[in-house]
Amino acid sequence: MVLSSFRRYFSMRHQSSNVQYLYDHCKTIFSPSGTPAPSSQALQKLSSILDTIQPADVGLKEETADDDQGHGFFGANQLNRVDRWAQPITYVDIHECDSFTHCQLVQMCIFCFPTSSVIPLHDHPGMTVFSKLLYGSLHVKAYDWVEPPCIMESKGPGYAQVRLAKLAVDKVMNSPCETSVLYPKHGGNLHCFTAVTRCAVLDILTPPYREDEGRKCTYYHDYPYSTFSAGNTPLCDGGEEEYAWLAEIESPSDLYMRLGVYAGPAILQP
Repeated sequence: MVLSSFRRYFSMRHQSSNVQYLYDHCKTIFSPSGTPAPSSQALQKLSSILDTIQPADVGLKEETADDDQGHGFFGANQLNRVDRWAQPITYVDIHECDSFTHCQLVQMCIFCFPTSSVIPLHDHPGMTVFSKLLYGSLHVKAYDWVEPPCIMESKGPGYAQVRLAKLAVDKVMNSPCETSVLYPKHGGNLHCFTAVTRCAVLDILTPPYREDEGRKCTYYHDYPYSTFSAGNTPLCDGGEEEYAWLAEIESPSDLYMRLGVYAGPAILQP
């Protein structure tokens, strides 16, 4: 009985130290003013810390890939797809307080995806985002804007203004894998997540979204490059398949997300 209690205590201390270490490093490298910017070494260390985080460290139980929800987004019949899409993505805030998140330094959160669920293509204006896949498999498709901006006006009803973007990422991530990072101007700042299996992602956003400071989340639809004529605008490099035209859209009405409760170890503030 005593040995069992000691093991539980040690396990809780171990979990707490992992998340606490992550939190403390974020507070160390990100300042309220945003200056000076964190060094590349500090950002690499943050990625390395995230690489060590396991589902249990944040209060999650790893789901099996062979869940009862079907075959991912690569198949299954229409009824199964409807059933899967009816399940919400669960959003969990790990930490929020006046001296940290509300000060617009960093936000730490988790997204838990049912099989086949989707977070549509969206941007992260002026933000850096670290994403750690905790378990499962996730398809990521991401773009960066072509600079200087290449914008095409609408050519008819049903088409909005479009802007040229270049494909940065188009792959399936399988846990365990390294932390991925997107930056304001590169690394795939506009991305779409599709759950191949049940999966969970731990995100660190710096700074977080905030509309009154110009960091509004905008959703997009991507069109193949051939959909619009580029006129005399040359491609920077590569072929047409590496480019797409992105049009702003309204927030998707079928994005089904619910707020979850963080069940991991508490973060202690100094």
